[in-house]
Amino acid sequence: MRNLLSVFGLLSLLLIVTTGCVAPVAESVSVPERPLHLFLLAGQSNMAGRGEVTPDRRQPIPGVYALRQDGSWGPAVDPLHWDKPIAGVGLARSFARSYLVNNPGVEIGFIPAACGGSPVEVWVPDAFFEATNSYPYDDALARVAAVRDRGELKGILWHQGESDARPERVEFYEERLRDLFGRFRRDLGDLDLPILVGQLGRFPGKPWSDGRVQVDAVHRAIAEADKNVGFVSAEGLSAKDDLVHFDSASLDQLGKRFAEAWEALTQEP
Repeated sequence: MRNLLSVFGLLSLLLIVTTGCVAPVAESVSVPERPLHLFLLAGQSNMAGRGEVTPDRRQPIPGVYALRQDGSWGPAVDPLHWDKPIAGVGLARSFARSYLVNNPGVEIGFIPAACGGSPVEVWVPDAFFEATNSYPYDDALARVAAVRDRGELKGILWHQGESDARPERVEFYEERLRDLFGRFRRDLGDLDLPILVGQLGRFPGKPWSDGRVQVDAVHRAIAEADKNVGFVSAEGLSAKDDLVHFDSASLDQLGKRFAEAWEALTQEP
């Protein structure tokens, strides 16, 4: 892994990653002193969000914050991510609304780290991903480390797999994804860290390839085998005209489903 051991290195990385991308426009805010419930947002474009940003998506949700490209906190308004200039509405805000219903009185801090188009093979130490001018794995760890003292890392929200459904990658997907989840937990210091895995979209007009069927099977198998991994269905959700990315209304539904899956995964026996 690149040199992330010093505070200086961590903060420097926060400031320089994804240079050239457009950061969300939002005022910095003063985050309350009490601990936040921190969530790492990771994966590729459907986690980063590509939904249409309308004025209502720019309205802050009280008690819900997001880490910005410059390392400051801002209100969690869309787009939360800056991986590419086309970043838009994601699922985090709807997740937060539902999460707060079940956890009244808490405050949330999102750590955006998804990279559009990223295959799982670039989510390893030292791997550079040219499409987003970033080091997906190292950058995610650096962002978490820079704000870990602001609260408790509750889990990872993960949506990814479209790039690994290709024939040259899919046969390695399960091994690589299992390795990634284990590495995240070890490097973040929590071997039981909850991880939610979102299902790929299955849209009318674009039937799943054999590779996508295999990716879906991997997601289900990992969730079945690991009591701290939850599978989040995308059944019945709709796409934008590109038939790749969820539309905004569907991302709202997907965020609610992530929150429901979180409650099911973490509820006391």
